[in-house]
Amino acid sequence: MNTETTAIVSKLLDSPKKIAIIGHKNPDGDAVGSCLGLQFLLKQMKHQADVVMPNDFPEFLKWLPGCDAITIHEKATERSKAILEVADVIFTLDFNALNRSGDLCPILSESEASFVMIDHHQAPDDYAVATYSDTTMSSTSEMVYHFMSALNKIDLLTKDIATQLYTGIMTDTGSFRFAATTAITHNVIAHLIEVGADNASIHQNVYDTNSQDRLRLLGVALKNLNILPEYRTAYITLSQNELDEHNFKKGDTEGFVNYALSVKNVVFAVIFIENTQEAIVKMSLRSKGDFSVNEFARSHYNGGGHNNAAGGRSTKSLTKTVSEFISILPSYKDALIHDS
Repeated sequence: MNTETTAIVSKLLDSPKKIAIIGHKNPDGDAVGSCLGLQFLLKQMKHQADVVMPNDFPEFLKWLPGCDAITIHEKATERSKAILEVADVIFTLDFNALNRSGDLCPILSESEASFVMIDHHQAPDDYAVATYSDTTMSSTSEMVYHFMSALNKIDLLTKDIATQLYTGIMTDTGSFRFAATTAITHNVIAHLIEVGADNASIHQNVYDTNSQDRLRLLGVALKNLNILPEYRTAYITLSQNELDEHNFKKGDTEGFVNYALSVKNVVFAVIFIENTQEAIVKMSLRSKGDFSVNEFARSHYNGGGHNNAAGGRSTKSLTKTVSEFISILPSYKDALIHDS
């Protein structure tokens, strides 16, 4: 975080404020972990801080310290509106365009609060008085750690904050195996463990709580795996019926796309998940090497993210979305075949 941004934030926080902390729609481990970590920090700094999420988050995150006090907008609309109406400062974490906040977007767009963005995705919008954006960072949770350091508040790091931030970093780096995991990331992780983050139990709480339904759904996903060797591409489909048959819950498909990416010689992987309630097909895209799924998602599927991990959506049927996807691949054949 540069000195100018640090100075602006320091001035905003130099006296007790009412603060709202917002995560993106369909919050993941990094969104939840970073928001809770920042909330616990701000409370120690004598601010009134509340976390608001547009909708619910996966069950495997609901053991995190403080998660029971998160306000879910779709479940507690009036409470979330009340928090935002009185907020002096609004932090937006793990997203950089207000439309990523789902139904909170109109409320945020009309707010007169001072906005602070902390995010690691590409192409941030210009809506905040202070923007801490760094696409080289592993996660927003790692950025919250550096945010604390820049404000000279690292001494306020507690076991709970360490646990929250560790969880966010771990989940957004695929347990520290993605390319954005740097030596600095590992130094941060080491400090979080020193402060009290129990890495073994955190991993167990997140990854070793599979239901029978989720494992059977994974079996269906793997059965639906298709390989396109001429494009070094693999994709998985899951229909709404398949989700319903396995009692799908939010977060159940987390990580499924990585199985497609793990196939030998595959550098590009996508999972297509039908959502009839929203009339969309949700897509998660992953890649290895230099092939940018961020650019691919932005160009074709109203999405984006990082070079090697992005999301998108289609309003066409599942069958038409997959057919369209396959029809696009020839334009990227050279990039896919020659990618390292």
